Amino acid sequence: MPIGPEHVGRTYPSTAPYRVSRAKILEFVKSLGDPNPAYLADDDTPFTAPPTFAAVIAASAWGAMFDDPDLGLSLQRTVHADQRFDIERLMREGDDVTATLTITKVHNRGLTDMVTIAVKLDTVDGEHLCTATSTLLNTREAAE
Repeated sequence: MPIGPEHVGRTYPSTAPYRVSRAKILEFVKSLGDPNPAYLADDDTPFTAPPTFAAVIAASAWGAMFDDPDLGLSLQRTVHADQRFDIERLMREGDDVTATLTITKVHNRGLTDMVTIAVKLDTVDGEHLCTATSTLLNTREAAE
């Protein structure tokens, strides 16, 4: 049975903590081509990550959903259609962050599934940092 509205509310266990490091922030900033000095602190000040750095950690939670045999989803047949970040605090160097994914909406149209997920990013101390909301379009294989 493919994913359907009955799967709304399904939440997966949190990921292992991800350590936000200076090196990872620098790699991300370099890939963006963004020279904004806000991301490059002085020597003793922890680096602050760009807002979209949250996508790096949020995507690490997707595996549990794609590995769920009840849903029939395939990453190879999925397009990332929309993304939104609701940020409480920007991540900083030294944060240990977990990601918890919940399915929040499902619409089925023919062989296409529109799935909305919310990934909560929290520090290991329980501080809520961000919710990354994504809409994914998954196409199912036609039955033979």
